[in-house]
Amino acid sequence: MRTIGLTGGVGAGKSLIINYLKDKYGAKVILADEVAHKLEEPSQPCYNRLVEVFGSGILDSQGYIDKKAFAKLIFSDNKNLEKVNEIIHPAVKAYILDEIEASKTAGVKLFFLEAALLIEEGYGDILDDIWYIYASEETRRERLKSSRGYDDLKIDSIFAGQLSDKQFREACKIIIDNDQDFSFTSKYIDGVIGEIHE
Repeated sequence: MRTIGLTGGVGAGKSLIINYLKDKYGAKVILADEVAHKLEEPSQPCYNRLVEVFGSGILDSQGYIDKKAFAKLIFSDNKNLEKVNEIIHPAVKAYILDEIEASKTAGVKLFFLEAALLIEEGYGDILDDIWYIYASEETRRERLKSSRGYDDLKIDSIFAGQLSDKQFREACKIIIDNDQDFSFTSKYIDGVIGEIHE
């Protein structure tokens, strides 16, 4: 089994590529964000720790973590964000390691992990490769405006919090150019996967 991380700036088209990998190759894909949300649910590993640290004020009337209130709390103070990361990131990594082992046992050939902080959190140490999904800043900006309705101010603030193109390229073995028509991207992906299976 080949384990591959997918990373890149917001608006680079990672979701499109993930769907292609699932549909064409039957790849197993784990989204770190979804894992994190799952681990924050009642009875899951991170729930009690988060309530212990931040209090029951982060819960909604059903006893679930109120995502909007929680996000506001986290992003209003860097110390809060650090505390959350200390609880969530190790739990997510442990979950992913278990998923990798289970996928090997199940005979999965291609295992992909998509995570916003893939490089920063050291996932390169547990994966065979990392693919950088590239699209120019101009293309990403246009996509974010048309698909999510973001304005330039919001886009600028998101871009400022992400790694630069240079940093992504230095950390990743494979660059997937998704700046053009997707037929170009898909052919390139087919070629990369063909080499993996040789």
